[in-house]
Amino acid sequence: MQVTETLSQGLKREFKVVIPATDLAERVEGQLAEVRAKARIDGFRPGKVPVSHLKRLYGRSIMAEVVQDAVNEANRKIVEDNQLRLATEPKIDLGGDKDEIEKVFEAQADFAFTVALEVLPKIELGGFEEIAIERLIVDVPDSEVDLVMNRLAEQNRAYTPKEGEALAENGDKVTLDFVGKIDGEAFEGGAGENIDVVLGSGSFLPGFESQVEGMKIGESRTIAVTFPEDYSAAKLAGKEATFDVTLKAAAAPGEITIDDAFAKGFGLEDLGKLKETVRANIERDHLAASRGKWKRDLLDALDNKYVFEVPEGLVTQEFETVWRKVEAEQRRSGRSYEDEGTTEVAARAEYQKIAERRVRLGLLLAEVGDKAEIKVSDEEVSQALAQRARAFPGQEQVVWDYYRKNPQALAEIRAPLFEEKVVDHIIAQVKVTDKKVSKEELLKAASAEEDEEAAVDSEK
Repeated sequence: MQVTETLSQGLKREFKVVIPATDLAERVEGQLAEVRAKARIDGFRPGKVPVSHLKRLYGRSIMAEVVQDAVNEANRKIVEDNQLRLATEPKIDLGGDKDEIEKVFEAQADFAFTVALEVLPKIELGGFEEIAIERLIVDVPDSEVDLVMNRLAEQNRAYTPKEGEALAENGDKVTLDFVGKIDGEAFEGGAGENIDVVLGSGSFLPGFESQVEGMKIGESRTIAVTFPEDYSAAKLAGKEATFDVTLKAAAAPGEITIDDAFAKGFGLEDLGKLKETVRANIERDHLAASRGKWKRDLLDALDNKYVFEVPEGLVTQEFETVWRKVEAEQRRSGRSYEDEGTTEVAARAEYQKIAERRVRLGLLLAEVGDKAEIKVSDEEVSQALAQRARAFPGQEQVVWDYYRKNPQALAEIRAPLFEEKVVDHIIAQVKVTDKKVSKEELLKAASAEEDEEAAVDSEK
């Protein structure tokens, strides 16, 4: 086997491989000998079938196996001899001359082909201590705890069914059937049966709930509303609609009391424990929002600091994955590029940059994790998988079985765990300044980051 490097440009490499016809013929003969020893063919004694007969029967399929084995062997040799770290699978070009390929299969010509591949870039790490990150810190005042407590109480409020001629009032929990129409025609997603809503909660379209007030149980009424201009379904935004509504039931709100008995309804011993739990949950949410902000800032800093060539093949794969999801989201929402104030050409260019950023950061974090010998344990994966399974009540075992039988899906559980560990490893080395802010300031900052992420992850 003769291997010659024909291209070394950036991360791209090409090699020409030539395997003599005599070598292929010897390999075929060797396999035919193995087949002959085992073949059981009518009219011939075991092990005595003429090689010429076997060649007529199996020669072409054996040559195909030999050719494939030769290609695989060449790939391994190229990688090992040149100590390459591949970014993508090698691409094999056998040439387009069918007559020449046929001669190879007949062992009348040398087997020549080209191997094109991309290698991973060499990344020089260091200098994390030069990066400065601001971490937003929020104190939780008693008023915020009280607000959440009141919300919990409202969500768990008892209601007393109304009967007879009683009218639906603001604050009542009502059960509705409705059919929405635009220009007299029912529209998709505009109908519902036995839908519960608390009047005055603002759960439905503006003006809808107030028009249900005053209805009697069993009464039907046509309600006119207008969809907001910024409504999520673009085809409905700004449209005038009517809803044929039937009030099936109404219930008056009872009094709520926030005391030890209320806390015990959540499995806690007293009101103090409930407040502690609520405060801890609020702090956890604030920490998550803060982490999302400083993590994005850290990734931005890393993206700016570490500039290196990224494998074109990986970027293409990432772009195609992202773009498929972007198009799927467009079909789901009914929104066009024009609705988003852009064009397909501009959107493609932007997502191409996003794909390149993702690949660069992915390679960088992988390199950091490798050098720091960061590992994700099976126990950590199991814990994450258990959390994922709990999101599907009653189907936990189905979720477990799916991931256990699909290594690629399981890798999707492990990958973010690895990323978070690497991020924690890096943040421990950078300059971090804590800054106390209000909840509103934190949420505004986090929201700005989420809007940026929407450009990256709108496919979610």
